Amino acid sequence: MPQEDDESEIKLLKKELEVSQARIEPLEKENQELKQEVSRLKAQISSLRAHNNERKTMLWKKLQNSLDSNYTDASQHKPSIFMSVSEQRPGVPEKTSAGTDIPEAIAEKKTIKVPNPPPRPHSVTPSLPKAVVKGNTAPPTPPPPPLPSKLLAGSRAVRRVPEVMELYRSLTRRDANKDNRTNPAGTPVVAFTKNMIGEIENRSSYLSAIKSDVESREEFIKYLVKEVESAAHRDISEVESFVKWLDEELSSLVDERAVLRHFPQWPERKADALREAAFTYRDLRSLESEVSHFEDNPKEPLAQALRRIQALQDRLEQSIDNIERMRESTSKRYRDLLIPWEWMLDTGLIGQMKLSSLKLAKEYMKRIAKELQSDECSNDDNLMLQGVRFAYRVHQFAGGFDAETIQVFQKLKKVGLGSDK
Repeated sequence: MPQEDDESEIKLLKKELEVSQARIEPLEKENQELKQEVSRLKAQISSLRAHNNERKTMLWKKLQNSLDSNYTDASQHKPSIFMSVSEQRPGVPEKTSAGTDIPEAIAEKKTIKVPNPPPRPHSVTPSLPKAVVKGNTAPPTPPPPPLPSKLLAGSRAVRRVPEVMELYRSLTRRDANKDNRTNPAGTPVVAFTKNMIGEIENRSSYLSAIKSDVESREEFIKYLVKEVESAAHRDISEVESFVKWLDEELSSLVDERAVLRHFPQWPERKADALREAAFTYRDLRSLESEVSHFEDNPKEPLAQALRRIQALQDRLEQSIDNIERMRESTSKRYRDLLIPWEWMLDTGLIGQMKLSSLKLAKEYMKRIAKELQSDECSNDDNLMLQGVRFAYRVHQFAGGFDAETIQVFQKLKKVGLGSDK
């Protein structure tokens, strides 16, 4: 009897073990999918965060310019207001606050922007909406074609630096606190701060400008929605041009996020994916160009030169590893949104970047071979090992050497064995 009980208990435990193992497989698969999704989201967050920082700096500059212009207008019109009050009849009221007329002045001076057509891959000019502005019965004249990409690139040579704005705000906030402490009228600091916040919230030209954009740019936003939803490009370079055009059109809004929040039909998912693909491709292409055009400086010390080459190889491997790790899920998402994805394969830009690492390997081995041939070299074995280790690293990364790299490697091997020293 005890033996039969033991056998039945063993069978029961085996059955439970089989059930547990059957559960482990789908859980491991789900865990792997979640890891890939987390990696993709992290890369997307970093890309969107960089774009958001640039938008914030543009927003703060617009707000600062608006406030400065308002204060300047108020100070210029102040004497005329006092004169009009002295000449005013007692029974007729008149506005004496220059700040209350600011939104009306902005609304009167605000011009409606007719959107430029997006870049087309086959020079097809899109048909603009019949009435971009409400109340316009006559169709607007077609805008001129966009500037060439070289001219546009030259005009954006200056890049915004968020650190400058942050430092400016911290210093001005510190000065404002000092002024509040030494206020001659004796107004408490807390009360003054509350009044200032209330004034900004109630009469801010920024908020009124957002409201004005939402009300007057409806046809403009609908036109952009149509262009984003119908965007289907064959080459990733066309996506770059389209995203550049889209950002230029949206920059005419006071605040892109705040205005588009009022339009639920805005295809945010596809717009963010287009930007992510364009920015990722631009960064990778810039890195590939930096590696391909790398030149060693013979006057630079050996250790510093080797560290510089290794750092460039580290950046190259890390960038490609990030792409390959989330390539499957990202390429599927891009296919669903009609965004080019073939550049992520080894036959596209990724393959070119791997081959460009051969340039670093050749420069690295040439520098070590030159050092081994000099009479001042006293640590031949370690230096030779360092050169061979880096050559092996690039060989595994690129999938082999070309003829020129093989020739440089043979020379390093010959020098390292002491036959050419």
